[in-house]
Amino acid sequence: MSEKKIKLNDTEQVRDFVRSAERCDFDIDIFYNRVIIDAKSFLGVLSLDLTRELTVQYGGHNMAFENVLQKYATA
Repeated sequence: MSEKKIKLNDTEQVRDFVRSAERCDFDIDIFYNRVIIDAKSFLGVLSLDLTRELTVQYGGHNMAFENVLQKYATA
């Protein structure tokens, strides 16, 4: 299971992230604290507190998705 920290600042970034996640054939979760959301759900991701650093957990490999994660990665 891989894990990355990201920050999404607006709905366009959420849309970009979710579209990329939807193209993957493996499960992807996004969470902070105890709130866990399916990363392929646009409304679910929007319901998260976007002022926080979010953790993405996934169990597969997709280069396009990795590139999107890198774009929104925090230091």
